[in-house]
Amino acid sequence: MKSVLISLCTILISLTGFSQENYFYIHGKVMDEKSGAVLAGASVFCQNTTTGTISNNEGLFVLRLGKGGYDLVISYTGYETQVLRVSSSSKDQDTLLIQMKEQDKSLGEVAVTGSALVKDGWNKYGQFFLDHFIGTTANAARCTIENKDVINFYYYKKRNKLKVKAKEEIIIINQALGYKIRYQLDSFVNDYSTRISSYTGYPLFENLTGTPEEQQEWSKNRFRAYIGSRLHFMRSWYDSTLRDEGFEVETLNVPDSDKGTLLENPYDSAIYSVDSGTVDININGRIRVTYHGQVPDRKYLEQNHFPLNAKVQVSALDIPSGFSIEENGYFFEQSEITNMGYWTWKKIAELVPYDYNPE
Repeated sequence: MKSVLISLCTILISLTGFSQENYFYIHGKVMDEKSGAVLAGASVFCQNTTTGTISNNEGLFVLRLGKGGYDLVISYTGYETQVLRVSSSSKDQDTLLIQMKEQDKSLGEVAVTGSALVKDGWNKYGQFFLDHFIGTTANAARCTIENKDVINFYYYKKRNKLKVKAKEEIIIINQALGYKIRYQLDSFVNDYSTRISSYTGYPLFENLTGTPEEQQEWSKNRFRAYIGSRLHFMRSWYDSTLRDEGFEVETLNVPDSDKGTLLENPYDSAIYSVDSGTVDININGRIRVTYHGQVPDRKYLEQNHFPLNAKVQVSALDIPSGFSIEENGYFFEQSEITNMGYWTWKKIAELVPYDYNPE
């Protein structure tokens, strides 16, 4: 064991000789919570990035990450998936000891027995799932799911809800942006009564290999998907460049959400503060975000019965208790913040990873 740890340290020292300024390193060990046995071959990746690996025979792993924040996802067959927040703004990057907890198989058996599994689920709900998960944009039309057979559909008649689960990661090929996405779907739920759908999961991106012409097209399409996106907005607020980048922020008087007050100085010390490389935004309630750099997609306007001559993209965020932004545009707590408007319409087909660099 000592020799393995020494080797790992040697690797880290040699790696950190490269550009410490732009990167940081996460290293750890994956083991069984009860027995302490190491788990080799565990999947370790930062969700919504192109960075991932597997633990070696000693359960060890190393990841090199660009400056910013990430959700580190650790999964292993038969164990509960763990998600940890990691950041370059942390003062010390200690070795992480990941103790994995075995899944309760009895709960899974009860869920299957008492489920409302739809036998021909894809034929009944497949297109609906694609529209609300992949999207209905032009880019979505160029996305395919390679392993539809791993997806199960459950319809609960009394609650009038559709739930979608996947036995394995969903493999999505996005020919518009040049990505292969391995998506670990936690759950997808649609409430037909409220017409609200939501999904959670952990995507890992891989760059597709293409011709020079394809690479050029992907670069253009990625930039179009990025500008005006929530990621672009968060990076701009972090960098104090909202106006320069084409964004305007208003606070809204809920429930009368049409009446807003322009946030003249979104970097006022009462709102915006910096702590060890992390920007804290002290705003509660709903804000409206208008992006002036690109007109909204015509299909979005048609589907929502908006004027076809609209010149700006309008989104909104419900913020219960402020949030924090890291250098790469990652923010937390994401699960507590609700998207509305244009950002809600742009789904998986428009997603670019946190390590995307428009330059």
